[in-house]
Parts: sequence; structure tokens; C-alpha cells
Amino acid sequence: MLVKVKLGDAQKFVKITELSLEEFLSAAFLKFGVPAVPENVKVFDESGTEVDGDVFEDIVRDPSFGVLTIKHGADLDSASPQASHEQSNRSRTPSVDSSDSQDTVIIEETSSSKRMRLDEEAKKLVETILVQKSGGECIITEYNRTKSLGDETRRKMVNILAAHMTEKNGTSPTRQVKEKYARGIVALFPYLSDPFSKNGYEHYYDGESGTGYLAWRIKTIQRGLAKERRASFEGTSTEGGSGGPTVRRQSEFNSETILSEDECKKAIAFMSHSSDEDAIKKKMKLTFDYRRNMVLDPMQSSDILTVFPRFKDIKGLIEQDFVLMFGEGVSGKLLENWTTAFKKKVIQQCKKLPSTSDLEELLLAAESPTGDSEEGANFVWDSELASIILLLHLIPPSAQGRKRPGKVSASQAEKHLVVFKKSGTNIEEHLREIAAIAQPYLLAVGPQKSSIHQYFIVLDQHAIPCKSASSLGAFDELFKAHFVFGTSYNIMLHNMYTFIQTTVYNIDVGKVKESPRVAEVRARLLS
Repeated sequence: MLVKVKLGDAQKFVKITELSLEEFLSAAFLKFGVPAVPENVKVFDESGTEVDGDVFEDIVRDPSFGVLTIKHGADLDSASPQASHEQSNRSRTPSVDSSDSQDTVIIEETSSSKRMRLDEEAKKLVETILVQKSGGECIITEYNRTKSLGDETRRKMVNILAAHMTEKNGTSPTRQVKEKYARGIVALFPYLSDPFSKNGYEHYYDGESGTGYLAWRIKTIQRGLAKERRASFEGTSTEGGSGGPTVRRQSEFNSETILSEDECKKAIAFMSHSSDEDAIKKKMKLTFDYRRNMVLDPMQSSDILTVFPRFKDIKGLIEQDFVLMFGEGVSGKLLENWTTAFKKKVIQQCKKLPSTSDLEELLLAAESPTGDSEEGANFVWDSELASIILLLHLIPPSAQGRKRPGKVSASQAEKHLVVFKKSGTNIEEHLREIAAIAQPYLLAVGPQKSSIHQYFIVLDQHAIPCKSASSLGAFDELFKAHFVFGTSYNIMLHNMYTFIQTTVYNIDVGKVKESPRVAEVRARLLS
């Protein structure tokens, strides 16, 4: 560090390579022609408080610390802070051999030196966070390879840094804290600096307008926490409102092996590079509790598919986690009971509804074993998926009053349950076109709606391939994904999902708040 030292009327620059009190004294005295530090030397700040070696570095790093006074000899017994200040202004030569001398040293950084120091501190902060956090080293590797960061990698970096910032500084960090993290990004990754802005990091955080990637991510965290607090309040103040996919619950899984956080991180690193599916599934079981804590933490939940990316290429991991939560008996209820106990009754009840073209088309498809009529006409969906969608007509979305989107039809709500794309569609392009939404939906890919070859669960612009090739199996995985990833139901599908949850899977019966229509339909179907 380059510091400016004033001794008497003379001023010089002194370079300190190590921020220690001993080096400071040696360098200061040597600069003014005194080869050795006198005995019994002490340093005081402007308030008269002694500055010892333990706090010296913190003092000189603070740009507002002001004047440091060096005293030795007889001056240690007599001078008050005021007397020291007066004596420091007297004209004298820079000699400290006399036992009754007193010298005042003013340390003042140049603007360029201060900027370099702040950049280095911020750089070390960001680098340390990324190296220690899962997925951080991949960010550094991509930058070193490309001298840039892709959109997904940049989002990952911002999420990691914002999570660390709010963890260490609360959910409302100061402007100085946010600027330090933004400064650290462009100090560590100089090619990310914006040459047209004042400091180069304003696109990550602009203190003047309060905007930038870090600011926006922190606002998302704040909204998530506020939503969680509201949900918690509503759950405790409203009888029967404490169930659902976002609730912390005791799982059925009891592992004999409890991994420490470091062991979990090693397992996560192993899974990221292994091609052994059986070994990965075993590691996923061992990291189940770690993952549940992430899922239920608003500041980490959006990173779950980044930390555990194997959900996106190994089929069956959603099913495995759901079984660990609820057990095999609960997990198999939809596939075991829908066709035998519910499907026929749903069709019968829907035939009593006012007729519409969409409803009639679904009824015709649901009653056809293959989804095709005798004439060979193609229906909207196959028989099983058509019967599921009929539930949206039987248990329609609740009117949202003045809230958007207001009153929603069952056909409109269907678009938030399943989306069809023809074979050959670029899935990545589809993901880029959609908004990042927390509620999952099915992406059905095939030559036509009644003949689907592959189902995906789309969540936060990620596509998770379904293990099952059947529409009922894919819907089973979609429902379970809400619990595995801790996502609330889409407001347009809330009533239908609640019915599935309580009536089919028997989860949180008597705990979750149900609409009267859900209870009414259950009474009709189970009577």
C-alpha cells in the first residue's frame, strides 16, 4: 500500500507491503532519516485511543481514520489528545532522537491507490465466494475459456453472490455492500466491465438508480421471503391451511448415514461428473436432507437445478425424492387408482356440465381407448390425459376477483398444465422463449397431440425428461415435482391440484385449505 506520511512540515510517500504496525513505524521513521524505531513508541488516533497491532490494519484501511500520532519517551506520560494536536502543528525538524519528542504521521491514500485497494479487496471477496460455492468454479472456468459468461452462467453467478450477500448482510444490504460485490465481479472478470459506464460495474449494481442484476436478484429474494412470511401467517391463522408442496414436513426417509456439509459438497461434485447412474442415485439419496433444506430456503431454492443438474438427464430422480418424502404407498396411488376408481366417474360427472366444443372433444377422447374415433379422426389428447384435463372442467379455476387474470376458463387453464410441440422442435429454443416461472408444466412432444413420444417437465426454463412415456405417468411426475422442488401450485390449477393431492394421494388431508367445489366433487366421486 502506498501511503502519504507527514512528519512536522515535511511530507513523503511511504510504501508498506504488509499492513502491520511494526512495518509502518519502521518505514515511517526510515523515510525521515531515522534508521531504527526508538524504544517505547506508541500510536494514538485522533480521540487519544491507542492503536495496537491487532487493529492497525483495520484502522488504515478505513479512509476516514484521520491523523495517527506517534508518541515516545516523556510524551507518553503527559500529552493529552488536545496537547498532542497543538504540539503536532509546531514547526520542527524531522528528528526523533530526543526522548521528549513527538511526531504526528498523517496517512493519506492517493485516489488511484485507494481504487486499486478497493478493487483488490472486492476481487478477493468474489473469488473466495465462487471457489467455495458449488458451481462457482465452473463460472471461473467458463470465463477463462471464453472471456465472457453466457446468460445462464451469469444468472448462476448473480444468484450465488446475492445469496452470500444476503446471508452475511441481511436481506437489505447497504449500497456500499452491493457496490463492493459488483466491483468485485468486474475486478475478477475484467472483460465483463462496461467501458461506457462510470465504474464499469453499473449493470451489476448502479447505486444511483438502485438497478442492476444484483439489485434485481435481491428484490426477488425479498419478495420470496415476504411471500413465505405471509404464507406462514396464513397457515397458522387459518384453520386447515398448513399443507401443500411448500410446507416443511417430516420425511419417510431415515438414512443411517448422515453426511456433513463438506461430505454433501463432495457428493455433489461427484454427481456432476459421474456417468454411473446407479452411483448417482445413491448419492442423491444421501444428499436428500441437504437438498430439502435448499428447496425450502427462499434464497437457495431457485438454484436447485444448478446444484443438482442430474435431474435434467437422469430419469426417475423426481420419483425417488418423492418416495423418500412420502413412501412407496403414497407414491403409487395415482397410477394404481386413477383408471379404476376415478376416471369413469369424472367422465360421468363432466357429461352433466353445460356442453362446449372443448368439453365434448375431451369427453370423446377420454372414452376412446386409443384417442382416435372409429373414423380415424385425431382428438386433442389421448384418453388418460384427456380425463385428467376434464378435472379442470369439473373443478374450474376460482375467480380471482380484481386480481389478474380475473376469471379464467378451463380451456385457458389447460395451457398452464400441458403444452404441445411437434416432433423436431428445438427444446432449448422453446425454453429461451418462455418466461422463467416457478410453477412446472408438461411439455408434450410428438407428431400429434394424441400421439406423444416424449414428455418433459418445464421448471424455471429447465426441461426435465419424464421417466414415463405414458401421459398419466408424466402427469404423476409433474404433480410430484411440486413437492420435490417446493413450488406452489399455479393459481389457475390450484383447485385441481388440491383435489389430486388430498383425494387421490391422501396427502395433508384435513390440513390443506380446500375450496367448497373440491369437497363437493370428492363427495360425488367417492359416494
